Amino acid sequence: MRRDLRQVAADALRRNDHRHALAGAIAGVGAAIAIGVMEWFSLESHYPLVIIPFATSIVLVIGSPQVEPAQPRALIGGHVVSTLAGLAVLHCTGPQAWAAAAAVGLAVLAMYVTGTFHPPAGINPLLVVSNNLPWSFLFAPVLAGALLLTAFAYLWHRWGRRRPWPQRWL
Repeated sequence: MRRDLRQVAADALRRNDHRHALAGAIAGVGAAIAIGVMEWFSLESHYPLVIIPFATSIVLVIGSPQVEPAQPRALIGGHVVSTLAGLAVLHCTGPQAWAAAAAVGLAVLAMYVTGTFHPPAGINPLLVVSNNLPWSFLFAPVLAGALLLTAFAYLWHRWGRRRPWPQRWL
């Protein structure tokens, strides 16, 4: 039995679920703005948009700001640690398919050990090894992007949603 979108929306409104619908709309606007900034950064930095690994981080930080992987330590640290894992594996092995898989595994371990587990950052070592990316990728777009996303999320949650974020910085 399949229900169409209008029926689901009507049921939600009948349940007086306006706050969830509004929160979803606000999160969607925030994510769209952040993705637009990411697209601009892609054009300015001359990296193809598919190489800039922040779309899922944006969804996580805007849509589920209270979870541990959405906190700044995990957001910034996870992207940096996982990129470093990819760059280290690339340096030792070259751009091999098996090395990309190993780099992702190493990144998960490294994020876990350092307390910076951020699942969206798991794509970074795959991108690094598969595309034979230079060490400069660590600084731009990864570190710069993670810092900008953290600043955007802070402003979005504090000023736009009028909610506290982050729950903790470190």
